[in-house]
Amino acid sequence: MKKLRSNRSTAGKSRTLKVPGAESTSSNSKRQVRLIIGGILLFSLTACPMTDPGTELTEELSMIDCPLRDEPFSIDSPLMDIMLSPAASEIVNRHMDSVLETIPGDFASTTAPSFSAIISLKMLAAMGDSTAAALTAINRELAALEVTDSDRVARCVRYDIEPPQLDIPDGKPRILLFEKINGFRDGPSVEAAAASLRAMALRNGWPLVGAANGAVMSAEILAQFDVVIWNNISGDVLTLGQREAFQDYINTGGGFVGIHGSGGDPMYFWDWYVDELIGARFIGHPMDPQFQDAKLQVETTDSGIGSDLSPGWSMNDEWYSFATSPRSSGAQVILTLDESSYSPVGRGGQDLRMGDHPVAWTRCVGKGRSFYSAIGHRPEVYSEPEHVKLLEQAIVWAGGNANESCD
Repeated sequence: MKKLRSNRSTAGKSRTLKVPGAESTSSNSKRQVRLIIGGILLFSLTACPMTDPGTELTEELSMIDCPLRDEPFSIDSPLMDIMLSPAASEIVNRHMDSVLETIPGDFASTTAPSFSAIISLKMLAAMGDSTAAALTAINRELAALEVTDSDRVARCVRYDIEPPQLDIPDGKPRILLFEKINGFRDGPSVEAAAASLRAMALRNGWPLVGAANGAVMSAEILAQFDVVIWNNISGDVLTLGQREAFQDYINTGGGFVGIHGSGGDPMYFWDWYVDELIGARFIGHPMDPQFQDAKLQVETTDSGIGSDLSPGWSMNDEWYSFATSPRSSGAQVILTLDESSYSPVGRGGQDLRMGDHPVAWTRCVGKGRSFYSAIGHRPEVYSEPEHVKLLEQAIVWAGGNANESCD
């Protein structure tokens, strides 16, 4: 990997992280595919390992570590990875009446962002009338498939390995607005959130830098920021090395603010992220209607977030439910839903009642500070004053500018 260097800009008070010899986007994409292919070949040569780890090629290829690269095919694989393989697709279509040729467009794309990255074949089968026997047969045949170099390349293309150039203004708290999405991307909500957060930063004099590239998750880049906001992030978006860098950043005192879709995928491939950083697993949201008025109740916490919004307010949004309350694993709950104020019924009559139903909370993760809010599907909520104030106070807290400490 080429070494990043941090330079002080001569044109103003800002920090610039530059990638020497930076290329165009199209050149980077082609180069990334070449690196992935080369990396796969490198890792497969276990009998003849390279003996010169100091070369630039070896350093760059060692970064090709997308999480599911070598995983065997199964009914629990991302649907995208099944569809990217002609052999795997043939097995599924043979047993499931050519289902992959008739699924809706939202699920059919093999180019990220796509729903197919966040649902498995098993989940797809549950939406239809496939039998357990058919799934067992499919799983047995999928497991027997060899994971080829072509499969590995296809699985890894949706991850980033070349870090972008960032101009980071001086000031506090420095905010990284992260917008890399491989799963479901709801453009209007992502864009409304970004506009609201940028306006907030301008209003407060906070330096904010946006990036939709997973390679920003490096120790050197993350060290420049006090808070990382995940704006409706869906899908698995970080390589193993990027995961490690982000996890270390949080554990050693970094701040995290997760918004709505950042905790709303039906399946995850990174347990630390969903169980430790977020602290709850999404199970569904109402469908008839999807968006409903509901009452939010404010709780008093040491963070002080939302204290001036008590006792609460009503708003219209898509309301998430979770498998368990994050309160049970140590979260400080800021907002709960009054379940009597809306109809918590999901797809196919799914009962989404939780009893204790948090929708915004904080957690200490190591020395780091994590805030998550399930509010945020409708673009309109990013201009509602109560919600804007909630996010503003959360950023201040996550950035370490509050009374509560996670040391």
